[in-house]
Amino acid sequence: MAVWDDLVGQDRVTEQLSAAARDADAFVTAAASAPGEAPPSGGSMTHAWLFTGPPGSGRATAARAFAAALQCVSSDRAVGGAPGCGFCEGCHTALVGTHADVEFVRTDQLSIGVKETRDLVRRAQLSPAGGRWQVIVLEDADRLTEGAGNVLLKAVEEPAPRTVWLLCAPSLEDVLPTIRSRCRLLTLRTPPVAAVADILARRDGIEPELAARVARATQGHIGRARRLATDERARARRAAVLKLPLRVDDVGGCLKAAQELIDAAAEDAKQVAEEVDAKETEELRAALGAAAGTGSRLPRGTAGAMKELQDRQKRRGTRTQRDSLDLALVDLTGFYRDVLAMQLGSRAEVANADMQDALERVARASGPERTLRRIEAIIDCRRALDRNVAPLLAVEAMTMALRAG
Repeated sequence: MAVWDDLVGQDRVTEQLSAAARDADAFVTAAASAPGEAPPSGGSMTHAWLFTGPPGSGRATAARAFAAALQCVSSDRAVGGAPGCGFCEGCHTALVGTHADVEFVRTDQLSIGVKETRDLVRRAQLSPAGGRWQVIVLEDADRLTEGAGNVLLKAVEEPAPRTVWLLCAPSLEDVLPTIRSRCRLLTLRTPPVAAVADILARRDGIEPELAARVARATQGHIGRARRLATDERARARRAAVLKLPLRVDDVGGCLKAAQELIDAAAEDAKQVAEEVDAKETEELRAALGAAAGTGSRLPRGTAGAMKELQDRQKRRGTRTQRDSLDLALVDLTGFYRDVLAMQLGSRAEVANADMQDALERVARASGPERTLRRIEAIIDCRRALDRNVAPLLAVEAMTMALRAG
């Protein structure tokens, strides 16, 4: 299996990265006889890359595959063939996250600060332990604070020899102009629905009919499609969200629907916390020397470490709740997009075919102009949440606007 197999519907990007990996491999081979040379400045390979694309397009998947290809040590490929076999030690360890020269950075917090970025920059100055490339994959470059971005800028401007930065963000606008101007841009697209359904069935063993349904419902978002296919609670929450347009006939219904949407996001965050927090806490207690069991006392002087973990878990819970709420708003946008398609007489297949009766009911009760205003209200709500407006206030304003249309 090649490292590119999980990169769905991105043939152009795969070709570009394969060419760059081939040039990088040639450079490493040539540099073995001339140590100390700088990385190539032209051609297909460069020291900094920026992967952009809509949610679900596979930005992090592309970066991970490229990192693996850069570390490929297979001797079995044809002469002139691109690295990235997927089975050699270099590819395998990079893909599973254990390669000594590949650092994957993602955050479950709202932002990435200066301290974490400085640690990354120091790591990037090291020579590759395996003699190939030092690769830093920053999956959430859009979450860098301004100060952290400025710290990263210097490292990207003056890269260490044989260090490669792979940054991922939803769009160019999510990255500091000074950073993006020093990166080679790769733009991914939303994968075709059929391609997502195929990989879910082929790789994850999802029943083909269910794979097709969730791929269509998420409009090609691979991660969300996989979650819907494998998590019954996620499907139930989505079904509840898509019933909201039928419940905003009066002020009371609007306010109740808003509260339930917030509560569902909080429940989602709580579910994640239950799965992760207890394990993290027990592991830290063990590392600090506390006896097993929740009733044991921490050794003297270690309370600060536990407090730091609790604060981090709280910030993660806030982000998880916001992300869950944003996904609900994306689903809601998709519902009204289907309504608009019906009102305009489009023959395209609707994404929410399982909600056909509700779609037709809403479509008959209003016109395209009203539907567009409702979509704009959802977009305004997402923008308000990005500006840290209190979630309940933002969602209540949205549901009232959906009622007024």
